[in-house]
Amino acid sequence: MPSDAYGDGYRFLKREELLSFEEITRLAGLFVALGVNKIRLTGGEPLLRRELPKLVGMLAAVDGVNELALTTNGVFLKRFARPLREAGLDRLTVSVDSLDDDLAGKINGRGVSVVNALEGIEAAREAGFDDIKINVVVQKGVNDRGVLDLVSYFKEHGCMVRFIEYMDVGNRNDWNLQEVVSSETLRRRIHEKFPLMPVKSKKLFAGEVADRYAFEDGSGEVGFISSVSQPFCGQCSRARVSADGKFFTCLFAESGSDIKGSLRSGDTDKELIEQLKAVWTDRSDRYSELRATAPLKERPTQKIEMYQIGG
Repeated sequence: MPSDAYGDGYRFLKREELLSFEEITRLAGLFVALGVNKIRLTGGEPLLRRELPKLVGMLAAVDGVNELALTTNGVFLKRFARPLREAGLDRLTVSVDSLDDDLAGKINGRGVSVVNALEGIEAAREAGFDDIKINVVVQKGVNDRGVLDLVSYFKEHGCMVRFIEYMDVGNRNDWNLQEVVSSETLRRRIHEKFPLMPVKSKKLFAGEVADRYAFEDGSGEVGFISSVSQPFCGQCSRARVSADGKFFTCLFAESGSDIKGSLRSGDTDKELIEQLKAVWTDRSDRYSELRATAPLKERPTQKIEMYQIGG
């Protein structure tokens, strides 16, 4: 959300327009009743939400939630790492697109130093998070030259880096296919300096999006998320709920279904579950596959923005 588009005068949603912690927790319980066992808090930037550790504690107490994770840009992680851990957060993913301070500031659109994220990651390790993943979106001509530096740094610090192909999420990043660096290209480049071997069990769980490779020296792993060169729409099992209570079945969706209205109109849990089931079973999302095969005019022209529903 770069400052030129979202400056000090931008009108963000009012508090009452957002789902309350109680509403989020109720929804989590309904999704668990439908088979969900993993919940991820993402954004936008989730650490901007006041009293977030309180929400983490509420979600951690939902019977049937086996894993509670959070994705953050790391700017405020140093302050919140320990409270989040103590509240019951299991896993962290931190977005770090470059170790170069100037470049990191340009990418995040706010001039924010990458040091904030690096100090936050260290604070998280000290707080007891031992499975920290680093997400890197690679864009040709922007940050692709820093890939090996990122691998080297986080290899030494015990974090798994996951390289994500640059995607046309939302409508604001002026996406160009020529700026995509394929996972295979990155894998070969990394392998030349840090020899890799495929992890025999490539996926940790059904629906995992990253292909995993281990360093031959036994010092960890890297992952590759290839939604442009190798779309995985058919195995996607991720449901997304925005902060204002819309239910989305795809990262590239044009619109979502209003759940907040149903929550606040007095619908019973049974009625809400039927609504969620109806949306999910009626889904036909396959944007990433269409990107590669369908003419541009047949693809959605407006998509939900990344900052509204995260990754």
